[in-house]
Amino acid sequence: MDKKLSELTTEKVNQNTLKIDKLETLEIVKLINEEDKKVATAVEKELSTISKAVDVIVNKLEGKKGRLIYIGAGTSGRLGVLDASECPPTFNTPKGMVQGLIAGGDYALRNAVEHSEDIEKNGELDLKEIQFSSSDVLVGIASSGRTPYVIGALKYAQSIGAKTISLACNKDSLISQYADIPIEVIVGAEAVTGSTRMKSGTAQKMVLNMLTTSAMIKLGKTYKNYMIDVQPTNEKLRIRASNILNELTGISKEEAVKILEDTNYNVKLSLVMIKGKVDKEKAEKVLEKSGGRVSQALELLK
Repeated sequence: MDKKLSELTTEKVNQNTLKIDKLETLEIVKLINEEDKKVATAVEKELSTISKAVDVIVNKLEGKKGRLIYIGAGTSGRLGVLDASECPPTFNTPKGMVQGLIAGGDYALRNAVEHSEDIEKNGELDLKEIQFSSSDVLVGIASSGRTPYVIGALKYAQSIGAKTISLACNKDSLISQYADIPIEVIVGAEAVTGSTRMKSGTAQKMVLNMLTTSAMIKLGKTYKNYMIDVQPTNEKLRIRASNILNELTGISKEEAVKILEDTNYNVKLSLVMIKGKVDKEKAEKVLEKSGGRVSQALELLK
């Protein structure tokens, strides 16, 4: 490795929390909170780079051509899997469009399989297992920025001409060398030395939220700031769907439910029917023409 572990910012001793083990409970949580406040500022410094990554992701996902693949180990891997798993219910993404891979496989989601991250070749093998191609985009996640498993994946992705993005919490990290767009969120030393599940994990979660949410907004998965592509798979989400129509169109919740039942709870389609004053068939056609973007569909109906 280029850098010794002890030289990494994420492994440094935090001078602000040296006496944390001697404090009362309230003082402990206050100290942790003070450190957490620094995370959003660190992320803010990388917004320009994050926005470039979003545009690459949108380009790959547009028209369902490619996929967004996260890959990482430990906390980093779990966060990637979490973000990917939340895309279908939130944005109605097709199965497999956004995926998360973790060193050690699904077993590692609930259990520590720390040694698995040390095998560089496994990153490549896991990508081959899902038939990763140049149509896809890879986001390699590693707080340290030096995880062999992630490096192996990024190297392979570049070798076949795929777009690569890295997310690390150390400056000039090794994984940045294998990324077209390197994101480095420098959160500083952790409250508990080396515990990158803390500030580093929080920073990664924030960035991953930005990547998928911003991409989905640009792909037409929202109207204004409403989740209009939500999958109403339970009672709470069905209520949310009717509330969305009620708030955006002014129709009663009873009317909203009736239209949603007619469209198999397709909020986007129902919205275009109501606001565009067209039948289901016309709404489907105009949505297809607009690439699924409600705002554009409504403009086309004017």
